[in-house]
Amino acid sequence: MTRIPIVIDGRTVEAEPETTVAAALLNDGIWGFRSSVESEPRGPVCAMGICFECRVTIDGIPHRRACMELCRPGMEIETGG
Repeated sequence: MTRIPIVIDGRTVEAEPETTVAAALLNDGIWGFRSSVESEPRGPVCAMGICFECRVTIDGIPHRRACMELCRPGMEIETGG
């Protein structure tokens, strides 16, 4: 299966098609998806969209749940971790 290019924090990487953004970030070694109000890194906890700990900015839209979004070619993901 052909991997697809996505942009994570300004850096182009390749992800498996039909992979969630959360999985692509974890596969790239990124564990902190955002920062808490106390500036502590946060990442996925539930992996089913109810905890909201995996929020990232996707294509300029903030607060997207990374565990619920599938990677698309060329999508731009910004973490705050």
